[in-house]
Amino acid sequence: MNLIHTFEAVQEASLQLLELTDKDINKILHAVADAAIEQTDFILSENLKDLDRMNPANPKYDRLKLTKERLQSIASDIRNVATLPSPLGRTLKENTLPNGLRIRRVSVPFGVIGIIYEARPNVSFDVFSLCLKSGNACILKGGSDADCSNRAIIHVIHQVLKHFQLNPHIVELLPATHEATAELLHANQYVDLLIPRGSSNLIQFVRQNATIPVIETGAGICHTYFDKEGDLQKGTAIINNAKTRRVSVCNALDCLIVHAKRLHDLPQLCAPLANSHVIICADAPAYAALQGNYPQELLKMATDQDFGTEFLDYKMSIKTCSSIEGALNHIQHYSSKHSECIVTENPTNAALFCRKVDAACVYVNAPTSFTDGAQFGLGAEIGISTQKLHARGPMALEEITTYKWIIEGNGQIRKP
Repeated sequence: MNLIHTFEAVQEASLQLLELTDKDINKILHAVADAAIEQTDFILSENLKDLDRMNPANPKYDRLKLTKERLQSIASDIRNVATLPSPLGRTLKENTLPNGLRIRRVSVPFGVIGIIYEARPNVSFDVFSLCLKSGNACILKGGSDADCSNRAIIHVIHQVLKHFQLNPHIVELLPATHEATAELLHANQYVDLLIPRGSSNLIQFVRQNATIPVIETGAGICHTYFDKEGDLQKGTAIINNAKTRRVSVCNALDCLIVHAKRLHDLPQLCAPLANSHVIICADAPAYAALQGNYPQELLKMATDQDFGTEFLDYKMSIKTCSSIEGALNHIQHYSSKHSECIVTENPTNAALFCRKVDAACVYVNAPTSFTDGAQFGLGAEIGISTQKLHARGPMALEEITTYKWIIEGNGQIRKP
C-alpha cells in the first residue's frame, strides 16, 4: 500500500483552506449539519452494517451505534462550532522594539492533522467540523468496526464540499487497515500533527511508533473520592451519573474511593447502581459493608487488576481509605491523569484535592461525566489530552492551532 499520493492531495487541499473566510467556513458547516439530517436514513443504514458485525454485549457497541437522535445532536454540535469565533488570525502577543521593528505572534492552522480512532463514527463529524473551523485539513484513520459508518459520513461531507466547489481532499478517510496506520505514523513530510483517540493500547502504540508530533488523548481511568465530610445525597447522584450515564466513554467512573468512616453509607451510595446491573469489585472493608445490601451476583472481591483499569462497561471497583491522603496516594498511583472527583463539604479538603491531584480535569461535587468539549462550551472536541505539552483536557479550536511570528520593518538592518 502506498498512500503518498493521498497525503500529497490532502496537503495541497490544506492550502485552499487558507483562502476561505470565516463566513465561508460557517456556511459549509451549516450545510454539513443539514446534510447529516437529510441523509439520516443513508448514514443509519450503513451504520447498521457495522452494528451487525459486532456483538451487542461488546462495550464498544454503544459507541459505534448511531441513532436519529444522536445524528441530530451531532448536527447541533456542528452548528455550535459555526457560531464560535474563529481561532485564526488572532494577535496573541505584540511588541514594537526600540529599533522600530513591530513583532506580532499570530494564530495559524497546523496545516494537516491526522486522527487515528476506533469504533466511534461521531468522531468523523466532530473532527471535520473542528478542523475546518480552524483552517486545518484532516486525514482520518478509523477502525474496521466502524468503516461503513465512517465512509458514509465522509461521502456526505464530500458532497457538500463539492457543492461549494472545494477540494474534497480537505478531509480524507484512509483504508481501515494496519498498513494504512503504519504509513500515517511516518507521513513526516505531509502531516503536521497526529492525535490518537481510543484504547490505551492504541494510544501507546501511536506514541511509541509515530515519527511525527503526537498529542496523547489518554485512557480515562477515573476516580471519585467520597470524603469523610461528603454529602450523601450529592454523592449518590454523582456516583450513579458518572458510572452509568454512558459506560463506554472515557469520562465514566472506574473506581470509587470511600473514607472508612463512611462505609456505613456505602449501601445507599451504591443502591442506584444495582438498577443498571453494575458489577462492583470491592476491597475487603467495602465488600463487608455491601454484603447483604447489594445484589450478591453483582458483588465481587476486588483483585489488584481491578484497580487502575478502564472498564468501559457496567463494572467498577471500590477502595477504602482512612484519610484524604490515602485517597490522594491511590489516585496518584492509578490515575491516567484524565478526570478525578472529590465529594466533600469541607473546603479545605476540596482545595487540597484540587491542588495535589495531577489530572487534566479535577472536580469538586460534580461527576466526571462532564469532561467533554461541548459541555465545556467548546462546541465539540477533537480529543481529551492527558499530557501537559501544548494542550491539556478537552481540545477544541484553540488547541488545534499554532502560531507564527510576523515581523514588520522599514529597512532596519541588524548590526554586527
